[in-house]
Amino acid sequence: MFASYLAGNILCNYLKSINGRKLDLSLVQAEAETKSLQKLREVERIIGYRFNNRSLLYEAFTHPSYQQGCGSYERLEYIGDSVLNFLITKEQFSKYPDLAPGSLSPLRAANVDTEKLARVAVQHNFHRYIRFGAKIYTKRIQTFINALPKYPLHSHGLIHSPKVLADVVESTIGAVYVDSNYSIDTTWEVVSDLIQPLITPSMLEKHPMKKLYEICQQHKLEVKLVDLWSRDGTYKVYVDGKLRGTGTSHAKKEVALSRAANAAYNEVLLNLGPKT
Repeated sequence: MFASYLAGNILCNYLKSINGRKLDLSLVQAEAETKSLQKLREVERIIGYRFNNRSLLYEAFTHPSYQQGCGSYERLEYIGDSVLNFLITKEQFSKYPDLAPGSLSPLRAANVDTEKLARVAVQHNFHRYIRFGAKIYTKRIQTFINALPKYPLHSHGLIHSPKVLADVVESTIGAVYVDSNYSIDTTWEVVSDLIQPLITPSMLEKHPMKKLYEICQQHKLEVKLVDLWSRDGTYKVYVDGKLRGTGTSHAKKEVALSRAANAAYNEVLLNLGPKT
């Protein structure tokens, strides 16, 4: 059964190319299995773990839009998300014994959010192995990759991070967890290398909206947000009646708002001068 769905996509392409010539299905199936096995081995080398049941890894890289008669990564993503949260919580609880829960929670969130995991996926070239049924995902991923040089560590909401990239990291973690007979220790060996560099307390920054409101409250400045996103993909931020920031993102409303808030924060900071 595993071999039959491994052949899916390659078989379809091969059938289109033969134009009526006699087809040896066994050769097509063997070619499909060989190519798929090579890709699986490449992923195994990347994550440093060899699967006992490679169908789990195959499933972990199959997007729900891919219609070739095999399961998608959704269930593995579900369990991988929970396992990752536990592992990061456990690691930070041990590593930072003096940090209160109020400080640990945002630190954990920054290490497991969509942007962080999407960066992990690109860092390890996971996007090259995901099987999609829609080309739009490839375009979104490339846009994200192009934006990364501007924000080397974490943009904190200033770029749109494709959820599919984060999903496949979580599904891979879920696949390792299930394949290792639910071994937390084995899974952590993979995760601890996979998600480097971890965001530390000194690296953690506040969200642009929070920074803007804090500085404006400190100096008794009034903030007004103008939502123009449905019209042209933009947000505008006025501080004490003056336009201080504009942000645009046609992909996601929250990104436009974050960009506007960030621009406004920098403008307010500049106008307040060295006293702030």
